[in-house]
Amino acid sequence: MRLTIDEYSKNFKMSKEMINSRLKTKRLNYIIENGITYIITPQKPKNNQDNNETIATSKAIAKPKTTVATVLALYQRENQQLKHKIVQLEEKIDKLIDDKEQMLRNEMQKIEQVYNAKDEQLKSILELVNKKLIMDYNPNSNVHDVETIETEKIIKQEEKPKLKELRTYLRTLSLKSYQRKVIKKRFLAVHNNDVRIIQQNGKLYLDFSKYDYSDLLDY
Repeated sequence: MRLTIDEYSKNFKMSKEMINSRLKTKRLNYIIENGITYIITPQKPKNNQDNNETIATSKAIAKPKTTVATVLALYQRENQQLKHKIVQLEEKIDKLIDDKEQMLRNEMQKIEQVYNAKDEQLKSILELVNKKLIMDYNPNSNVHDVETIETEKIIKQEEKPKLKELRTYLRTLSLKSYQRKVIKKRFLAVHNNDVRIIQQNGKLYLDFSKYDYSDLLDY
């Protein structure tokens, strides 16, 4: 059967624009008689056939709608990723600080070893010179007396309190950098009123042979 464009549009529930588009692309068979276009169709129109096709095409073209929940989920995912990156950066920074402090401690230990060796050598030289001076001053004196004097000096030196500088001591503990900062602030806040804390040349020193600092060092 053949139908005009108006009849085809009415029977198949299709707009004239879509019909003209299909005619141009030759997706519909048609003839022109006396200036009128007739569409040739082999069968009667089925209900909702073209309507369903139009709906399917519209669904394919329609873009998915962006909901508030989708946006929030996206921001939450990005926020979690940023937090994870921040944690990784903080861990790297702490590791770099710990590595640097470990290097400094190793260098300090090497320097202390060198100075201790030099001190031992210097002490031996001074003892020999001292013995020589005493022998020259008093030829009748006994070497044993000299050794006794030197021994008493060494004992007195050992009796002197062994102070530990706060900052250097904190580096020997297994603490994070921010933990050390908190403990330093705690000492600075009370050092003027706490007899346990000794201040020399702008630095704070601790005497573990006399005092207990667990309340200030606890973290």
